[in-house]
Amino acid sequence: MCKHGALRHTQGMTSQSQANSSGPDTIRVLLADDHPVVRDGLSALLSSMPGITVVGQVGSGEDAVRECLLVDPDVVIMDLRMAGLDGVGATREILRNRPSIAVLVLTMFDEDDLIAAALSAGARGYLLKGAEQSDIERAIRTVASGESVFSGEVARKLIGRLVSRPVVTAQTLSALTAREREVIDSMATGATNPEIAGILHLSPKTLSNHISSIFSKLGVESRGQAIILARDAGLGRRG
Repeated sequence: MCKHGALRHTQGMTSQSQANSSGPDTIRVLLADDHPVVRDGLSALLSSMPGITVVGQVGSGEDAVRECLLVDPDVVIMDLRMAGLDGVGATREILRNRPSIAVLVLTMFDEDDLIAAALSAGARGYLLKGAEQSDIERAIRTVASGESVFSGEVARKLIGRLVSRPVVTAQTLSALTAREREVIDSMATGATNPEIAGILHLSPKTLSNHISSIFSKLGVESRGQAIILARDAGLGRRG
């Protein structure tokens, strides 16, 4: 059953009540996007959907993490590219603190690396902006119920990657140096290159060299493929 309660008004954020969605089974949604027009449009759209209410709007990943701790929404609709803490990092932090929250990515970008990073961080759904109203509503209800949902474009990319990716074996991973294993393990958590460099105390150039070597040894061409192989091998899991 979805949570419900009073809505909040926080400086730098906009919260609004949806009178048509106040029952005990209401899905409570937090919007995270750095474009106010997009947030306002989504809020207006969701207000027309029975059983869904917007409990807050935020414009940064940091605010999304903080607001989730305060209002504990059922679903966060998350943009990926925001200044400061991006949507991938925000997703990872939100789920570390509130693993029951469902994150639904809604973005303009469908690059393999972003899809892989978002899913590795724990997002349950991935839609592209421009999706039909019915698709957005269905996605919100799907992720709120604990299931996963992807737009057609993203699903095709995931299926193609599953079909074409190489098979990872213990022998494949044994070809990596200890430092390369540390790098790919961090990559598999969804960490960005600057974050990995800071964690492992590496210069950007040295990190880039390690990543190139990893791609060569694993026989992959993109960060997304490397992350998926690493996750298959049990790397990148925390907690």
